[in-house]
Amino acid sequence: MQVPTRNRDEDRQLALIVHSAFYVLLAASTMRFLLRHPHSPHMVWVIALSVALAVLYLASELRRSRRVLLLALLIAAWSVLVLLAPSYAWCAVPLLYTGLRLLPLKIVIPLAVVMTGLVVAAQLTLAGWADPNLLLAPPAVAALSMALFVGMRRQTERQAALIDDLRATRAELAAAERLAGTLEERQRLAMEIHDTLAQGLSSQQMLLQAADRVWNSSPQQARDHVRTAESVAEHNLAEARRFVHDLTPADLAAGGSLDAALALLADRENDESLTVRFHSDDLPPALPDRVEATLLRIAQGALANVREHAHATTATLTLTYLGDRIVLDIADDGTGFVPAHRPPAHRGHGIPAIRARLRQLGGELTIESTPGEGTVLSAAIPLAASPRSSRPHEIPAS
Repeated sequence: MQVPTRNRDEDRQLALIVHSAFYVLLAASTMRFLLRHPHSPHMVWVIALSVALAVLYLASELRRSRRVLLLALLIAAWSVLVLLAPSYAWCAVPLLYTGLRLLPLKIVIPLAVVMTGLVVAAQLTLAGWADPNLLLAPPAVAALSMALFVGMRRQTERQAALIDDLRATRAELAAAERLAGTLEERQRLAMEIHDTLAQGLSSQQMLLQAADRVWNSSPQQARDHVRTAESVAEHNLAEARRFVHDLTPADLAAGGSLDAALALLADRENDESLTVRFHSDDLPPALPDRVEATLLRIAQGALANVREHAHATTATLTLTYLGDRIVLDIADDGTGFVPAHRPPAHRGHGIPAIRARLRQLGGELTIESTPGEGTVLSAAIPLAASPRSSRPHEIPAS
């Protein structure tokens, strides 16, 4: 159990005061005995025991081993001194403090009772009569000292336990935050890979398969497919490099606008099986970088879903600025589905990735679809929203 630095400093200061008080009381008791009893037959014993008491007390503080034995010798020497010279009874309080620091409480309490009884007996012998003050004062002082010392020790232990709990809680919170950050980063990377590299690889695969089918019958068309696949691969390589550096979409990295990036995306996605168009309406002069990157990634992910699942022949991207928000619509003429019935998990990360991206910007997701009549996906982002506000809502068509 670790004790706070402040508490350790206070303990050292208290110990210094108690040690100083012990030696002052020991010196005062010895001087009093020498002045009051210069011809006492016990003079040699008293001086010898006083020196022994001083040495044993110092040794009990300096030595880390056999401290209990030294304390027992210390109490024994003090007891003899009190019997020979009752004025040494004043040294009982510092000795009791030493016992409290070195011994368990169940041993210190009986020891305190014995020491107090010895002090009372010595003082009454010195007074020669049953002085109520000498009879009651030492037990009261001993009880007060015990209460103060025990209270201070328990308070220190409680503070140390509280600090240990706080440190453990901070460590748990830090671990939880690291885990949450790791999971969030994994999700973000999964979305980035799905919307860029995976989509590009899928396009390349389809182009190369188409080239293989017409390789003998139409070599020129096959070469066109290969060149298109090469262009997609080149763009994918740029995305991968940008992905490694700062995850900024390659179409936006060179300072291009969002509508220009979406127009490039639509042009790249055009082929003989899917026609992609792009329209924009009254865009603001500049949008926040995070909003532009998010909308471009949403468009990439949505078109990947259209190509993989919708079996559509036409898809349209429409970007609209409504003053307080920006809206991207992705419409297709594919097979459609029932929005209330979510696509199975094995169909990929498309819709969950879009939902997660919008969640980060406080956006709203609307899906309108009917089986056999295509799908319209609408992603709206408020331009004045905090980066992480409410969860997006998926609103099925009525």
